[in-house]
Amino acid sequence: MAARTYNIATLCLPRDICKAEKNEMATKLGFYRSRRVAMITSKNGKFSVRTSAGGTPRSVETINGKVNGIHVGEGTLFGNKKSTELIKDSDIDAPAHSSLHGNFVEGRFVYRQTFVIRSYEIGPDKTATMETLMNLLQETALNHVTSSGLAGNGFGATREMSIRKLIWVVTRIFIQVERYSSWGDVVEIDTWVDAAGKNGMRRDWIIRDYKTQEIITRATSTWVIMNRETRRLSKIPEQVRQEVLPFYLNRVAVASEKNDSEKIDKLTDGTAGRIRSGLAPRWSDMDANQHVNNVKYIGWILESVPINVLGDYDLTSMTLEYRRECRQSNLLESMTSATASVAEDSNCKNNSINRRPDLEYTHLLRMQADKAEIVRARTEWHLKQKHKLH
Repeated sequence: MAARTYNIATLCLPRDICKAEKNEMATKLGFYRSRRVAMITSKNGKFSVRTSAGGTPRSVETINGKVNGIHVGEGTLFGNKKSTELIKDSDIDAPAHSSLHGNFVEGRFVYRQTFVIRSYEIGPDKTATMETLMNLLQETALNHVTSSGLAGNGFGATREMSIRKLIWVVTRIFIQVERYSSWGDVVEIDTWVDAAGKNGMRRDWIIRDYKTQEIITRATSTWVIMNRETRRLSKIPEQVRQEVLPFYLNRVAVASEKNDSEKIDKLTDGTAGRIRSGLAPRWSDMDANQHVNNVKYIGWILESVPINVLGDYDLTSMTLEYRRECRQSNLLESMTSATASVAEDSNCKNNSINRRPDLEYTHLLRMQADKAEIVRARTEWHLKQKHKLH
């Protein structure tokens, strides 16, 4: 079959994460520390992106000359030579949605996905927020289920769960941040699952800086099954267990000695240092399972943290214990109490491997009307580097 002719376009990404390479057949964009390659081609006036991670290449059409919000255009890559080459039409018309997801590695036990930190995902210091990280973790987890072929008609539920009107709900999350990415940075997230007792599932994540492959965030969580209609917890049916069992990986993202497994004390009106009332969930805060998305709670919890702490310190770890659901009609109260102020040990360097927090807080998010608990939380904070230099 004769090869077809396409225009090869260049793709400019933030912070020079790509470098151009040329082989006999095509111009490629090779990503650092990875075997992935991307090929930008033009066909009938529409651009597509072809990527490869050792398997079948994928493609996606752009909208208004952009790929995932990034401008794509034809240009010169080497001297005066235009980036027009001959390539074979292998599967340029692959499903458009395929390249929007990640891919399986390590024998389909680990799911990996890459993200660019957007301008609307950063805070005042131009770095990603805790809510951003948690949203990316949730997105990767949902895509893991979808890409595995297990997805039913529920939000992250498997087929056997959907038949039985069951959904996953998170009971506890611990996230530890070594460094927050900046606007335009690219991060790579790995996630996998394992059993947690007889009726739970543990999901772990690690986030790497894509360019350096440095691990910058680790997280672990525990999930249980709930009936979508009765809102009561359920045992894992054997049919569901058999669905997920082939994906279990006996590996932890957070070592046991670094995991925050301690019980979080309950705050009361007498023990809380700060209380912020009148917090109202919006319609946009609801998720597909008809309750407030668990990431939304983070913003409300931080509403009662002193403003100087938010500005001068980095939130380096957060533990969340989910106690009950919250709906749009509920008004909430956010409560915070300082539990520790830890000075740096003169005999132990406060580095990225063995860090001690400068501040520690206990939090409670509760219903304003009947004071029922929604989420307990514990946070650790480190003074930002720019303040340490003064």
